[in-house]
Parts: sequence; C-alpha cells; structure tokens
Amino acid sequence: MSNPLSPGQWLACSAAVVGVLGALHLTYTFSGKKLRPRDTHLERQMQLVSPEISRYTTMWRAWLGFNASHSLGALLFGLLFGWFGLAQPELFFHSPFIIAVGFFTLVGYVLLAKEYWFWIPLTGVSISLVLYCWAVLAAWLA
Repeated sequence: MSNPLSPGQWLACSAAVVGVLGALHLTYTFSGKKLRPRDTHLERQMQLVSPEISRYTTMWRAWLGFNASHSLGALLFGLLFGWFGLAQPELFFHSPFIIAVGFFTLVGYVLLAKEYWFWIPLTGVSISLVLYCWAVLAAWLA
C-alpha cells in the first residue's frame, strides 16, 4: 500500500497544527475573554502592579507580551517547517540539525503543555509531534 502523502506533506501537516494553534493563541491574546482571568479583580491588579524586573511595565502588559511572543513562536514554527515540507523537503530531510531543532521544539511544547497548559494544546502539539516523527520516518524509509 502506498503512502497517500509524501514525507514533506506530512511535515507540512505537522507544521500546520502548530501554526493554527499559534494563530488561535494570538487571536485570543488580543480579543475575547479566553486568556483573561475569570477574576476581574485579579486582572485589575495585574494592570496596576509591575514585576520586580522593571517598573516600566505592568504584569498585564507583560502577560499580553508573553502570550503574543509565544504565539509568534508557534506561527514561526508553522511557517518555517511548513515551507521546509512543501518547498524544501530535500534540504530538511538531509539536515540532521534542522530535524533535531524541530523535534526538540515539539518535545518541549509537549512537556510544557503537559505540565502547564490544558488538554487542547497538549493534544495539538502531541499530534504535531507524531506527524513530525512520521514524516521523518517515512523519508528515511523511502
């Protein structure tokens, strides 16, 4: 039985999962209430209190910045590894360094999701990791 997708396409699917999660996270960071505290008093306190590292920001502004930069990292992963999969699969599959960077990034996301996040991102990054490993394995076996 032949594989319905090429290894590069499997890689692009892996990247798309993380990219979609990043896009949703960025959207939720700046619109809606999904990433806001349920306790409005806590949100107000975050808007008033600065972290120890600097008095020139607030915990709320830092929260927004951390969430936005986290989203951009996921979007970058999605775009970069999607591009590798669709436009430069030979470069990707012949570079142990690039393969390792992607693999350990996804493993890191899975570990963070398991420890600190909730089931939706954990499921998403776990699926992405499985697709990523399948893409690499399919390329090595081809």
